[in-house]
Amino acid sequence: MTILTHRPRRMRKHAYTRKLMRENTLTTDDLIFPIFIVEGENQRQSIDSMPDIERLSIDQLLIEAGELVALGIRAVALFPVVSEDKKSLGAEEAFN
Repeated sequence: MTILTHRPRRMRKHAYTRKLMRENTLTTDDLIFPIFIVEGENQRQSIDSMPDIERLSIDQLLIEAGELVALGIRAVALFPVVSEDKKSLGAEEAFN
């Protein structure tokens, strides 16, 4: 039986592999909440393919943002909902 004088840790030799092998932690700082924005006031439209996610008007978005901050979620991704009549192959409405 061979007695080792040190523990070989080949997976921890380089910083790159140490980062790959380390334990991961996920906090609210790592989360980005998607918000879909519609025109109008006092609008909350459910999205069938995304349970618990709604399309919100700006006034409702402000309320939702306050709730997200209270939960510790500090980042959002905004997705405007563009009406069909404003959509085009050149995406001209994106520059409006």
